[in-house]
Amino acid sequence: MPNPDKRVTTLDLLEAKRAGRKIVALTAYDALFGRLVDESGVDVVLVGDSVNTVLAGQETTLSATLEQLIYHGRMVRAGVRRALLVVDMPFLTYQVSLEDAKRNVGRVMQLTGASGIKLEGGRAMADTVRALVEMGVPVMGHVGFMPQSVHALGGSRVQGRGANAEARIVADARALEDAGAFAVVLELMPAGVAARVTEALSIPTIGIGSGARCDGQVLVLYDMLGLNQKFQAKFVKAFANLEEQVRAAVRQYADEVRQGRYPDSAHSFEQ
Repeated sequence: MPNPDKRVTTLDLLEAKRAGRKIVALTAYDALFGRLVDESGVDVVLVGDSVNTVLAGQETTLSATLEQLIYHGRMVRAGVRRALLVVDMPFLTYQVSLEDAKRNVGRVMQLTGASGIKLEGGRAMADTVRALVEMGVPVMGHVGFMPQSVHALGGSRVQGRGANAEARIVADARALEDAGAFAVVLELMPAGVAARVTEALSIPTIGIGSGARCDGQVLVLYDMLGLNQKFQAKFVKAFANLEEQVRAAVRQYADEVRQGRYPDSAHSFEQ
């Protein structure tokens, strides 16, 4: 278990890669789950734009807004004391211009108390990453399958199959490192491709659906807890079955209320 009294920094992640220690990351969207994952020893808490699909019920992340991520980022910050807190930048908040990117990223950092931001894209985003890093913002990159480009990529499909596609991913990841990114998420690519990207970089790689040879792993918390069983993906392992436990608890509550067994004297106040 990591030291509960020491806040994780980007330099700690770099040292973990050098030492061969795996990095553990999870998403969170509120103070309660932020506290729980933080106290359980994860290294990175990501306030993902996946909040738009997981909690807001939308089909993609594309309609996530800056205000939405700031709102959830502030909640998670209230619960996270030790882990490195990273907030996703939503679609169109950093792609239009460098000035837009700087302004929007600055708002996220200022209003959430995050330790860094994450954005999607490789070589096309290198100048943006460089400008943000020069502004003093730690940036996590994201290559491979990029949810904000789901329509351009033809759906949630594995990326990097074939020599040319693999070379593009490696080049994208290297461009992000050269621009100053402190880590790169590798999403939905063959394990061998992710391993070659990891070997090519001196900064950590965080895999999701990209095999075991990344420097770390990230999952959506609700998927990992078995709270979202309608979403089934090959790379997701449910470490609990909380969806069924929630259903059972609600059924028991409803039964006890209808039968007059709750609240009983132990859960009532007397005069």
